Formats: sequence, C-alpha cells, structure tokens
Amino acid sequence: MLLASFMRIRRVAALLFSGPQVIAFTPAVSLGAFWIGGEGALLAASLGYPMIYMLFAPEGWVPHETVSRRDAVTGLPLREFMLERLDDYFEISANRARNGACMLIELTNAAHVETTFGSEVLSELRRAVADRLRAALRDNDMVYCLTDDRFGLVLGTTTNLDLEAGIQLSNRLLRTVQDPIKVGSNTIYPSSCLGFCLANVSPEPTGEALMDAAQSALLSAMKSGESTIRAYAPDTIRAAAKVDNNAREVIEALEDGRITAWFQPQVSTDTGLVSGFEALARWIHPEKGPIGPSSFIPALEAAGRMEQLGDIILRHSLLALRKWDAAGFDVPSISVNFSEVELSNPRLVDKVRWELDRNELPPERLTVEIVESVVTADPNNLVTRNIAGLAALGCTVDLDDFGTGNASIAAIRQFDINRIKIDRSYVSRIDRDPEQQRLISAIITMAEQLGLQTVAEGVETQGEHALISQLGCDHAQGFALARPMALDNTFGWMEQHYAHLLPIPQIGGRAF
Repeated sequence: MLLASFMRIRRVAALLFSGPQVIAFTPAVSLGAFWIGGEGALLAASLGYPMIYMLFAPEGWVPHETVSRRDAVTGLPLREFMLERLDDYFEISANRARNGACMLIELTNAAHVETTFGSEVLSELRRAVADRLRAALRDNDMVYCLTDDRFGLVLGTTTNLDLEAGIQLSNRLLRTVQDPIKVGSNTIYPSSCLGFCLANVSPEPTGEALMDAAQSALLSAMKSGESTIRAYAPDTIRAAAKVDNNAREVIEALEDGRITAWFQPQVSTDTGLVSGFEALARWIHPEKGPIGPSSFIPALEAAGRMEQLGDIILRHSLLALRKWDAAGFDVPSISVNFSEVELSNPRLVDKVRWELDRNELPPERLTVEIVESVVTADPNNLVTRNIAGLAALGCTVDLDDFGTGNASIAAIRQFDINRIKIDRSYVSRIDRDPEQQRLISAIITMAEQLGLQTVAEGVETQGEHALISQLGCDHAQGFALARPMALDNTFGWMEQHYAHLLPIPQIGGRAF
C-alpha cells in the first residue's frame, strides 16, 4: 500500500520535475537558497536538488526501465506508461479549465507491408512514423507504441482544445503519417485511421476509460475506410459492441490468408480461345468450404477492410498471370474488380504501377472492372481521376454489370472503356425469350458503333452460349464454360478445354 502510494506520488512529481519548467525552476531554487541561507544553503541545494530529481524523475529517464519498458523498434514507451500518464492527467488537471486528449493511430496496411516487403521494411516504416509523430507534437505531448501497427498519443493540457481543434490536429497528423516513405529501393505509402477522445468527455475520470473511449472511436474509423477520423461519442461504444461473431470470423479469415482469389475463364466466341480470366474473391472456410463474396463482403465493408481485400486479390491475380506464362498458357489478361473504396485511394495508380513493375507485367494485361454507379460519378472527383489514371497507365477498363445502372454513352466514352459486360439478367433465358434477344442485340449494336467489345456474363447453358455467339457478342463467361476455380485447377481446365475445342455451336435460323 505504501509502495503504491509512493509510486503515485512519484509519477505526479515527475510531471513537475520534467519538461521546460525544470530549466526555469532550477536557477530560482539556487538563488533562493543563497539569499536565505548563504553559501551553506546554496551548497545543500546544489547537492540535494539532483538527488530529488533522480528520485522523482520521469520513468523514461531511468536506464533499466528504458530498456525493458520501451518498444525495441521505435524506442517509444509502451502502453503501461501511457495509462500512467493518463491517470496523472486526471489527478492534476481535474479541476482546471484546461483540456487534453487521448489519440490512437492505426497503420491499417502494416500487415500488407510486412507480407509484401518483409519485417525489416515494416520496422523501418514504424521507426519513420514514430519519428514523424514526435516531430509533429509539442514538448508536453507524448507518443507511445501500443502494438506493431498502433500508436498512442497523450496531448498535454491546453485551454483551447475542443472538438474542432481535435479534428484539425487529427487531420494534420494523418497527413504527416501518410506521406510516402522511402525504404531502400521501395516507396511505402502508409495508410492509417485515427480515433480520439477529449478528456472532458471521458466516460470515467481514469486513464483506462479514456483510452477505451479512444479505441472505440478508432474502431469506428476503421470500419469507415482508410484515412478516416472519428471522435468519441457515447454511441460508438454501443456500435462497437454490436459486431457479431461472423464479422470477427471474416476478419480473422482475411488476416490468416483464407480469403483468396479464384478464377473464372472468359472465352472468345469467335475462336473458342481463352481471352482472359476474372479474379473473384472466395473465403475458404475450414468446415463450409468455398464461400462466395456476398457472404463476407458486407462484414469487410463495415470493418473498413475492402482495400486490404483488394490488395490481396490484385497480388494473387498478377501472380496467376506469371504462373500461366511460365506454364506456357496464353492468357492475354486478368480482370480485377476495384471497389469504390479502392478507387478513392489517392495513391492507387502508383500502387498498381508498382505491383505491375514488381511482377514484370505490362499494364495492358490488367483489366480494371468498374460498376456503372462509379461511371456516373462527378468527373472531377478522385474516383474518376483514378480510373482515368489507370487507363492512361495502359490498363484496359471494363464496365461491369452493364444495363443495371444509369451510365450514359457520354460517361462511357469519357472513361475510355474497352469492354462492356452485359449483366446476367439480360443473358438468362435468352435462348427462350425473344425480348431478351432483342435487348442484347441492341446492346451489342450500340457497343459496335462505339468501338467497344462485349462480354456476356452468367452464361449458364449451351443454348445461351450459342445464341450470344450468333448475336455477335465477343466473349462469354459463365457456368456453361466453367465455374470459378482455384489457381491450381486452372491449368488442368485449360488443357482439357483446348484438347476438346470444338467449333462454336450455331442455332439454325436468324435470331431477333
């Protein structure tokens, strides 16, 4: 009990015996001692003051604690230090008209950096971010290392720290963290989210409660996507508590590599040759087997993990191209769906360029699939500029699910679309429904006039395959040709497909 009381007094005194105030206070003590007691008192003060400083000095100045209670990579103090500092804040500042804050910053692509570049590059990234945060803060603010991808900040008290000021500071910190970092020959683009809680709205006047509140705000920010900032509000804790077990299981599957890319072939209706594959996300569940994206995409969207999923699918897709090349198969391109979250990343074009260069693949072998809702967006927004940037890089662009949205011909031409993918709702029962035939015929005619190729999605029967071929659709994709499959199975499928390649089936008579 006495030891605990002493340690609490020591921590409080540490705030008084550290920082700029010590420099101003030391001469005052010396002069006061000499004025009151002469040379003897001056000598006693000179010897006694350093002893008092060593007794009550901040923990970070004690050598053996520095080694054992600091992060080995960044040199930052750990979580227990942060909690002590937050507790001290409430003891000292509870009755003052001043405010402080607890901030948490998550490096959301830390796992991707480690997987792609290795642990040494991740360590360099963490060191660089720690240095940037130290440089961006005031002398009485502190930075802490909580995990390999999370930093904590305790802002010293001030009279003008309100919600607006907190958000402004958070924006500045995120910009500081997310500037590109050069590590050897690699350029790393950190992505991050930030959650914070002002001390005056902490659920309880304890360091633990204040940190928990900031963490609930951080979780809310991560669910909303990259570069998001959230301030604590009481409902954020209630919202975080509603995350169900399925969502947790999905996130664990993503982190463990159990959500991966499967591939479905696209075949030329003229030659029967494979014209490409589309990469489709699959969750390989240990008990339920392969699970389609409709069962897990909503959970990843809510958790702010769509960009992480996109990175995985892109890497697996480019690796598949290299393996097909090495095996001697001619696969012209791979189609990858890009979500609106990914298309909102200001560094997307640089990231795609880097991945292509790393795999020694030309940009024209990557097909970027976008949906109609993206095409109808404001032409000046970031999503639009990224699509134009990918097209300028040399990637081909497919408009997915054509006919289900409101894309205008002008918008299609603006985005340098290469192909339109006719939605399966138009393809279904085309061999039995004359109205469906006329609709698809009109779409194909429009595409030909615009110089666009067409892909029929969801071709499930040989009759549908034959009819879309006769109508002039350029490519077919669907269960009639092959279901999505793991990469290892694509080699056998292509061998079998080419071994039994037959002329394209035709239906007698003219289709209308």
